[in-house]
Amino acid sequence: MATPNEQLETLKEIKSIMERSSRFISLSGLSGISAGCFALIGAWLAYQHFGYRDYNGIWSEAQSNLETRRNGILFLLVDGILVLLASLTTLLFFTSRRTKKNNEKMIDSSAIRLMENLLIPLATGGLLCLILFSRHEIALIAPCTLIFYGLALVNGSKYSLNDIRYLGFIQIILGLLNAWFIGYGLLFWSLGFGIMHILYGSFMWTKYERNN
Repeated sequence: MATPNEQLETLKEIKSIMERSSRFISLSGLSGISAGCFALIGAWLAYQHFGYRDYNGIWSEAQSNLETRRNGILFLLVDGILVLLASLTTLLFFTSRRTKKNNEKMIDSSAIRLMENLLIPLATGGLLCLILFSRHEIALIAPCTLIFYGLALVNGSKYSLNDIRYLGFIQIILGLLNAWFIGYGLLFWSLGFGIMHILYGSFMWTKYERNN
């Protein structure tokens, strides 16, 4: 007959198996740290190019100079795309490495559910940002990206680690603050996508990976 300790260990093992079957838990904290570093580099490059100014003001100034406007838009697009590609690359690399270490599949039903729940708010926020961009409401794009990214994390946390939920709440709060302190998008982007990702990634690595 099993002892109470053996029964407890069996229950823990069953719980772990059930959690692994319903949640994608192989996200690496190192990918969060990397994404935060890339975001800070991108923000620094934007600061060097534009300075610390209200982006609505930049757009207004550029109305009379088509070349300045095109260069500014092109720079922001290239800067953002490079940061995104670098972050996704490191995410795939560290996640793949961790799934192999845990003898798990990188693409399974839990990963698909996670992606679906992340993409709904992200796609909605992306379309809203395009609308704001077309209406020259440039300063509102930064808070919207933070808010919808936070909503995506909260929504996706049901199919991943619960800790992601708290990062989502922080991103939403930063987005709302940015909507109040309009024109400080570069600062709040740096805090949300840069500093918070580094802190979150460090916490996740310490909690789940350091001793494994």
